[in-house]
Parts: sequence; C-alpha cells; structure tokens
Amino acid sequence: MAENNLKSAIEAMLFSSERPIAIEQMRNALDNMEPTEIRKTIEELKAEYTQSNRGISVVEIAGGFQMIASPNFAPFLRKLYKGRRLERLSKPALETLAIIAYKQPVARLEIELLRNVNIDGVMKHLLDKNLIRISGRKKAPGRPFVFGTTKQFLEYFGLKSLEELPKIENFLENKGVPLDLSNGVLKENYQK
Repeated sequence: MAENNLKSAIEAMLFSSERPIAIEQMRNALDNMEPTEIRKTIEELKAEYTQSNRGISVVEIAGGFQMIASPNFAPFLRKLYKGRRLERLSKPALETLAIIAYKQPVARLEIELLRNVNIDGVMKHLLDKNLIRISGRKKAPGRPFVFGTTKQFLEYFGLKSLEELPKIENFLENKGVPLDLSNGVLKENYQK
C-alpha cells in the first residue's frame, strides 16, 4: 500500500471510530501490516495535525488511538455545546472510583471502611457504567469480590494507562495531610 493511502486509511479509521482503536485492530484491517509501520504513520498524522494547528488531534488512550477535538479549541466547543446535558459522576461516585483506581484490586468492605458509608448504590452505578469490574476474589474469609477499573475508565478520563493517574502523595502533601509512606496510608491521628 502506498504511504499516502496508508495514512488516509488510518485517518479514516480513526475518524469513523467512536472509541480508541488498537494497533492490532488496524493491523487486521490493513492486511497484517507491521505494527511499527502503523505506529509510525499514526505519529506522522499526529505531527501534521499539531504543526498545522488543526482543530483535531490524534491521541493515545486506553491502549489505542483516537481522533479528538484539539484541546486548544475547547472554549469554542463549550459554547457550542453549552445546552447539551452531559451526565457527570456524583461526588460519592468519584470518591469511590478514586479509591478503586488507586488501591485496586480492592474489596467493597475496604472501600466502605475508607468512605465510612454504605456504597451499594454507588458500586452498582459504576458497574452499570462499566467504569469498574469484578477482578477476582480476595483470599479472606467469605472470599469477597475485589474490584478494579476498566478500559472504559481509562477512556472516560482520557488516560493511556493507570500509570498516568496523578500520584496520591502529591494531593495529600498539598492539603497538608501527614502521610506514612511505609504502609501507604494516612497517619492514624489525622482528623479531617
């Protein structure tokens, strides 16, 4: 396949997909082309969009690539979609999701102990939205389920991987919260 045709084919795939596309998916559609060649072409596309200050860009999200609106033009998009209702996560859902993201795999009881409230409804909501999943069972009495985040979680927050999550220590130190890093928990005498 000619280089221009390859670039155009990849661009068409990225444009037409609502979700990130993995290189392996593109490879299957491109008659088993080498993954390094596909990645090189994607990087060229990214550079072209950046250099010409285009309204779209190509980003790597959740193990795949996706075409998105360029962040430089977010103010215009906010105005355009001002009346559009976007379902947001509630504060309890975000708190629960943060605990799962940083401590996974984690059991429901551990989350409840940290939040000090019942989280049955929140957990059901997060499971229904496919932001979390059951990732196994804990080796403890009763063998409770443990939860982790999903690929949908990475997409929702625009992350390549969990390593892109901000470091929890940075948040706590900025808030003046004493942290005992020897066991990764807050010092017991800290009061909110």
